[in-house]
Amino acid sequence: MQYRRLGKSSLIVSALGLGCMGMSQSYGTPNDEESTATIHHAIDQGVTLLDTADMYGSGTNEELVGRAIANRRNEVILATKFGNMRLPDGRFLGVNGRPEYVQQACEASLQRLKISTIDLYYLHRVDSNVPIEDTVGAMARLIEQGKVRYLGLSEAGAKTIRRAHVTYPITALQSEYSLWTRDPEGEILNTCRELGVGLVPYSPLGRGILTGQVKSTEEFGPKDFRRVSPRFHGENFQKNLELVARVESLAKEKGCSPAQLALAWVLAQGEDVVPIPGTKRRTYLDHNLAALHVTFTPAELRRISEIIPRGAAAGSRYPEEYMSRVGI
Repeated sequence: MQYRRLGKSSLIVSALGLGCMGMSQSYGTPNDEESTATIHHAIDQGVTLLDTADMYGSGTNEELVGRAIANRRNEVILATKFGNMRLPDGRFLGVNGRPEYVQQACEASLQRLKISTIDLYYLHRVDSNVPIEDTVGAMARLIEQGKVRYLGLSEAGAKTIRRAHVTYPITALQSEYSLWTRDPEGEILNTCRELGVGLVPYSPLGRGILTGQVKSTEEFGPKDFRRVSPRFHGENFQKNLELVARVESLAKEKGCSPAQLALAWVLAQGEDVVPIPGTKRRTYLDHNLAALHVTFTPAELRRISEIIPRGAAAGSRYPEEYMSRVGI
């Protein structure tokens, strides 16, 4: 396993983490037994960064991760998130960054995870009705209480990152980033590097499409998130399959799989970048980890960007109501 430091912090994690969301929601039927085995296998392979959130499965994902690491707590860096509120039936209630809720949400996550300290605590989405200084100030008090070690933001804009960082040092920004989602490039990534904030890309495989395995939306289950994603609809989907064909061609030239090329490309964007591909199967985990051994020359990286340029994907990555909550 290779390891990386998140920004200028003292937090060192595996170069590839494990996103746990799909174990409990969004992608097919949950299988807790295989998911638990996947978490154990990841730890055995040297993966230290595990990522969850209180909204995933309306709390059930934190409970799953908590059970899985019960006897291996000292082997992992555990990241979770708060701010997106959901009812037990999954209905979304809105974003809450009020200081009193910060404390409440942390206590609830600690209880579900059955741990005493969260290693990396993210604000899942910025609450536009609450000054970021108030939210981050409350998060900093959790550090004073010994309940959190490091702070992070998710899908925040550059100005918000700056304001938050003045209030308390931000260790990591979690944002969607992949060959077909390059939104952080430019102002956001430059701001992170100026301030010493690490980037933790989620969905580095483009919600599975960059693996080359998604050829039809008919295979998606009724609760699959991709059913509401504009990128998987109609003409957008057909255009994006053409993009995937380019990835497949590049991967064939490189002698690796499309998934490995896509992950290796994200890894090559900087030593401060730690992607967290999600999977609930050990086979896919091993396949993803093999991307750590795929490297590119500067010329190869330039060619990839020429063939798959920024903005090449058709359609927005979330429905309009979701997109209104990112980049604040």
